[in-house]
This record gives sequence, C-alpha cells and structure tokens, in this order.
Amino acid sequence: MITAARPAPGAPTRPGLATLTPLPELRDVAPLDVAERLRPLPGLVLLESARPGRRARWSYLAADPLAVLEEASGRADPFADASRLLARLTATPLPIPFSGGLMGYLGYDLGRRLERLPALASVDQELPELRLALFDQVVAFDHGSGRAWLASRAVDGDGSRLAVRRDAVLSRLLGPAAPVGAARSADPPSVFTSNLGRDAYMGLVSAVRREIARGELYQANVARRLEAPFAGDPWPVYRRLRTGDPVGYAAYIDVGADRGSGAPRALLSASPEPFLTLSHDGTVLTDPIKGTRPRGRTRDEDRALAAELLHSPKDRAENTMIVDVLRNDLGRVCEPGSVRVPRLCRLERTGSVQHLVSTVTGHLAAGRDAFDLLAGAFPGGSITGAPKIRAMEVIEALEPVRRGPYTGAALWLGADGAMGSSILIRTLVADGRRLTLHVGGGITWRSDPAAEWAETQAKASGPLGALGAHEVAS
Repeated sequence: MITAARPAPGAPTRPGLATLTPLPELRDVAPLDVAERLRPLPGLVLLESARPGRRARWSYLAADPLAVLEEASGRADPFADASRLLARLTATPLPIPFSGGLMGYLGYDLGRRLERLPALASVDQELPELRLALFDQVVAFDHGSGRAWLASRAVDGDGSRLAVRRDAVLSRLLGPAAPVGAARSADPPSVFTSNLGRDAYMGLVSAVRREIARGELYQANVARRLEAPFAGDPWPVYRRLRTGDPVGYAAYIDVGADRGSGAPRALLSASPEPFLTLSHDGTVLTDPIKGTRPRGRTRDEDRALAAELLHSPKDRAENTMIVDVLRNDLGRVCEPGSVRVPRLCRLERTGSVQHLVSTVTGHLAAGRDAFDLLAGAFPGGSITGAPKIRAMEVIEALEPVRRGPYTGAALWLGADGAMGSSILIRTLVADGRRLTLHVGGGITWRSDPAAEWAETQAKASGPLGALGAHEVAS
C-alpha cells in the first residue's frame, strides 16, 4: 500500500541514488514470464501475487544479488548482519511498496536462535536457516494497474555503479524474449510418500490432546512430510505449481547449488497466508489463518462446507487462540495500546481449500524496526500454537524431522524500513536430492485425529494436484 508520505508516482527522486524506471513494454505481462529473461543470472527470487486479492497486489522479481547472507548472527541478535547489509543501500523513498533491499527466506529453525528449545528431531535437509540476498535492482509489478517498473538503488552511495547495473538489467528485460518455460524436460515426480502414515499422524494428534489435557498448552501445530526423489531444475516445477494452484503469496527462491552434487536447490511456495507486513511509517499488519475445509465439488457443497467452517466452535476457538498469541507477539515491539483486531474469523478461499482468517494490527514503538518485529514474532503463532514456546517444545518432541524452511517465512525487507512476508506453507523444497512438502494443522482438545489426517490430505491436494502428482501410503 502506498501511503501519503511517499512521493507520488512520477515525482522526481534524488538523481543517481534511487531511480524508478517505467517499463511500458511489460504492461500486463506475467511476472512468471518476465522471470524467464533473468533466469540465466544467479540468485533468482520471485515473490508473486499469483492470485491478486485484498492484500496481494504486488509482485517483485530480482536476480544477481550484490551479496548473500546465509548465516544468522549470535543468539542475542540473529539479524545484526542482515541489518548492516541492508544499510548499504540508499534509503531514498520511492513510490512503490518495495524498491530494493533484502529478499529471501527465514527457516523455521531460526526460531532456535530466538528461544531456548530442546534438540530432539533429526536434521536431514542441509539448507541454510536463513538466506537473505541484497538486491539493488528490483522489478515491481502492480497487478491493480498492470504496470511494471525497474527500481534501482545505489550501494554505498555509488551512483555511477547503480547506472551500470540498471542498464544491464534493462537490456535483459527489454531485449529479445526468452522461450517461456524452455526447461520443461525435468518433469516433477508423480508419486510422493509420507514420513508418517495415517495411524502415526493420528498418534501425533492424540499426543497433543494429552498435553492439552495435562494443562501444558491450548493448541499445537503438528505436521508430516511428503517427499519424492528429484534432482532436476526446480523452475519448471514452480511454473506448474504457480499456474496449477494460484495463490496470493507465491514464491520462487533460488537457494544455490548443492555443494556435493551441484544439483540446483530452491523453495517453491504456493502459500495462501501472509505473515507480517510493515509499512515505512511503522504500521504492522498480520493475517493469521486457522480453520480449514476443502472446496466443494459443486456450488451447494462448497457453501455447505463454508457454513460448517464458519459455525465450527473448534475452528473459531483455534483461530481466536492464535489471534491472542499474535497480539502478545506484536505487543512486545508495538506502542502500548496500538494492537487491535479489526477482523476476526472471516472466510477466505483458495483453489483447493477455504480458511478462517483474522487480522491483527499495531504500530511499532519508537526506536524499533523490521528486525525487532521479526525477533518478537518469528516463527508465526499460526504455525506453532499457544502458549507459543511450549507448543514449539511439543513440536520438537513429536515431529521426527526438523522443519527446515517449512513454516518459516519468505520475505522482502526494504531499504526504507518497510517489510512484506508470507508463511512458508504449501511449499515444495527442492534440496538437490528430493522434493519435500510438509502439511499439518493446528490441534486443540476438540480435534478429531481422523479429521485432522483428512485436513492434511486436503492441504496437500493443491500443490500435488498442480504437479499432476498424488500421495501413496508409505
């Protein structure tokens, strides 16, 4: 959202330090297709509103980063290095929400740098707990108007270097179009197996219910992982995922080649859930999702399932508990009295499921920034539980493998202090050996183990169906 404090589109910016170049040649061209022109460059990131909606209006594309951060700092401040890296870009305002800065992801297990947790689950996916790349050149797409721009920012105050890099990107963007989807030969796998069968997953649900009965917690999110062998190019897989299961917060994040095999690695996300949004003026917004039903096969069945969800005491309680967690998280860094809940338990739909979604807002306290907000609220309450830390301890004890990127966040952090992010659910991870997909749900005392298993199947159906794949019993 562009606020009044920003310069109006077309207003002059400080010459040489921050520029916004209109790209009329790319008007109404899908970001997915524009990305084909930048694919030969390293470090491609596409954060895409594949299904534009109330919050999902903008898409951002970048490649060839100036620097990449893959290690968090110490426990006291895991974002210290990221903050120093971002400060290298000029912070001159430009009239779009994101116009250069850091792009990438935070893995769920970065939360171990923020809280003291037991180490019980095995680690079998060697990916960075954090990968943030610094981009001085970003292509921004406004799906409301169909317009596109190239935003450019100087690094270390070097305006001449900015001009050289901007011209190089423009030549790629405006040169001959690359063949769309040229690397389609690496078909995705058609069969995925789960690390937990039906009985084992229902056992996890029952274990959470026992913890609730003992008074240890009110809710915890538990997940299982589907996987299939895959060492090919992840980009054609993302194209299938993106077009087959369009959502408001899609993402493709190049994670670099596997050090051993050289196979490409990437995150391919079809997430319906935003995480934290921060405007440059300090306004914070989050939209937690809790409560799920599948889409119906007919209009009447779809409406009946929606009505069942809207009137479900279990699902509404689940959503309300997570709203309370997020109110507490935002309250740690926001001005006292500024945290509000303007919307509670509204219905939102994707192609395969429908959810209950609430909205929590606040305003950052003086002296706080996006990194303070992340430190106070990561990982998201909607994918951990309540109380949050106890729920994370239960997750570590029950889930057999560490989550890695799953239920972390894809995000951008602007040089002007703004931030946008999404929860990494419905996300395929190409780790150089496999494609993996976690699916899970929030468990409360009212949860029925069989129904929770069915919910994970419904959540997997969107991404797997987009690939032409299915799950088989392990």
